[in-house]
Amino acid sequence: MYRIVSENERFVLIDKSPDVGFHTESGLLGVAEQLKSDLELNSLYPVHRLDKMTSGLLVFAKDLEAARRLNELFRERQVDKFYLALSDRKPKKKQGLIKGQMTKGRRGSWKLVNGAHNPARTQFVCCSVSPGLRLFLLKPLTGKTHQLRVAMKSLGAPIVGDKRYGGGGDEIDRGYLHAYAIGFKWDAEEFRFICPPEEGRLFLNKAFDQALLAYQDPWSLSWP
Repeated sequence: MYRIVSENERFVLIDKSPDVGFHTESGLLGVAEQLKSDLELNSLYPVHRLDKMTSGLLVFAKDLEAARRLNELFRERQVDKFYLALSDRKPKKKQGLIKGQMTKGRRGSWKLVNGAHNPARTQFVCCSVSPGLRLFLLKPLTGKTHQLRVAMKSLGAPIVGDKRYGGGGDEIDRGYLHAYAIGFKWDAEEFRFICPPEEGRLFLNKAFDQALLAYQDPWSLSWP
């Protein structure tokens, strides 16, 4: 379900597995409740979310003051987040900014339309993994529901395994979106964490490892 990446007296950072819900559903503990139980804490405060299909880095605060401070960092966009995604479609462009208004579509889906009022904004670069498969490094500048999944669809390159947005069939073992890196400043100390994916057939091979070398330090890249 998860593994602990880092922990201190104020917050805990985990690597969530794919296809694990954030909240408790149908009697099955979500990752938030399971972590609280495993750490034997009376309270644990989520400060951001990941979709069920998305694996990777999640931060939880251990007390109300830490939760307030982390929520403020996220709200003020002082948290750097980077995601990895795989697509087997050719994108309309290979790098740049995806910008548009997020509006509700059918059956819980979202879509990107032209509009300047509070738009979703995502920077991205990509490179080839193997013939017919590309690795995308995504840097969301806003935090909208399904933002990255919709952004990838708008590029004409839906995420492999993302059935909601047109990215795969029944043979795919997971949705290939992973919260790869996160960074923020706390009490003048800079925290940066990088967590390569550990689950998924398309993530666990030499071709992917070779492609990922280009994105070992996402903070050092020249972003379009």
